[in-house]
Amino acid sequence: MVIIYHEHNKPIEIQDTEGRNIRFDENAYMSVVLFEIAEKYPEETLVWCHIACKSNLNTSALPTITANKRELQSFSAGEWNYLGEAIGYVDESVFIKVNKGVKYPTWQMSSLVGAVQASILLSVKAQIHPSENFDYVLNSLAKRCMSQGVFCYSNPELIKGNMEVAHVKANAYELFRFVKQHYKAIWVFLLFMNLLVYNKRMPFLPCIYALFFRRRKDLKLENRSLQLDNQEPNVKRDSVDVIIPTIGRKNCLYDVLCDLREQTCIPEKIIIVEQNPKEGSESALDYLETADWPFKIKHMFTHQTGACYARNWALEQVDSEWVFMADDDIRLKTEFIEEAFQIIKQHTFNVFTFACHSPEDINDLKNQKQWETFGSGCSIVNANIIKNCSFDMGYEHGFGEDADFGMQLRNIGEDILYVPKPSISHLKAPRGGFRTVFKQQRHDDLIQPKPSPTVMLFKLKHQTRTQLLGYKTTLFFKYYKQQPIKNPLKYLKNFKKQWDRSVYWAEELRSLN
Repeated sequence: MVIIYHEHNKPIEIQDTEGRNIRFDENAYMSVVLFEIAEKYPEETLVWCHIACKSNLNTSALPTITANKRELQSFSAGEWNYLGEAIGYVDESVFIKVNKGVKYPTWQMSSLVGAVQASILLSVKAQIHPSENFDYVLNSLAKRCMSQGVFCYSNPELIKGNMEVAHVKANAYELFRFVKQHYKAIWVFLLFMNLLVYNKRMPFLPCIYALFFRRRKDLKLENRSLQLDNQEPNVKRDSVDVIIPTIGRKNCLYDVLCDLREQTCIPEKIIIVEQNPKEGSESALDYLETADWPFKIKHMFTHQTGACYARNWALEQVDSEWVFMADDDIRLKTEFIEEAFQIIKQHTFNVFTFACHSPEDINDLKNQKQWETFGSGCSIVNANIIKNCSFDMGYEHGFGEDADFGMQLRNIGEDILYVPKPSISHLKAPRGGFRTVFKQQRHDDLIQPKPSPTVMLFKLKHQTRTQLLGYKTTLFFKYYKQQPIKNPLKYLKNFKKQWDRSVYWAEELRSLN
């Protein structure tokens, strides 16, 4: 391990783990020195730390914190990172509102303190142009590596005690340049518009300045930088329960059970929540009793409909170490569970979302990577970590409960790994015969909410103020073509009413939990 102490862009002191000083070019920028040290120590973990935080660096815990060689992590104790809250006008992802109290997935890096494996830097060196701004280089590196399987985090365990250090913040020119180089060009103009409308700022010159830069592509990493975790995986044995909520898909569910019966790694238990809203109705799943199954089946029947209710009830019945959250219209290869556990044993993750798509679809995502959402019908999760999590009933009969569940996991310090293979085939079967569209109370409003209140609920719970306002701007333009009011002023007035109504109903839904 090599530790580089710096004062913003200027390296001050470099030491190895034995405290021996390492020579370096004192006139070089910090980002340049970082890559030079990586060349000299290609097998080491490189740590950077602001000189004012030297006593706060958690050196005793660094070997454990940096044990995963696929991670790039840093920490900034302030509320905002280098790019500030304005980046929310451009980026709606879950990586913007960082929970500083836990190890949280994000590409937003800080020069205050951080760590990375030297081999990762070396594998992308030819594609990186180190500049005088260390924070800019770190954020660009993480943003472009994340999609390639480098796991990026904000990690408070890197420091100990309280720190009072002035954080580096991007100026308007750096912000607009970053947006131009890492997002589509249209976002430069949307950023300008949002700053003008919501912040009463008119950064005209930074906007023009950014247009002279080209967009940067995702970095291509060599396989040697993506070695598997060297920590012990969280698997004691290949023990998994499967939960399946179902309604009106008797034949589809039977096919799923047959696929599970033929697995090379048989599940311990299948937990089925069958729903039928018709009073006096009984179970239609006669084959649960008449057919032979190599696993236990816990069958529960209810007249109450809703995926959130069904999944929460099923999760209470889980006994195995792992739980496979499945749908009633998927198909699985015989080796799916066996291959899934092979993947699980290669990592220290507790949450895995597997590729799930229609048989005719082509899956373009080839890399394992940190996932922005969560698949409630295609994920395998360590049962121990979800004991205090549940599907928010505010999303019942709506959309977004799976994304919300994923945010609950991130906010307790877990991360979600997307796995392209083995994949799940999703048939997207039509609704069952007695499925009906649930009529919400808000459907009778004279002013219909826009966006959907469940979409608004997620944004109010899990996004920043600027993310919410940025979404409001893009929705304003997208929705204009789909609605009948073509007078811009009348449309704006009506849009504001619909938006306010959505906020109202979202707050009502929030109170349900």
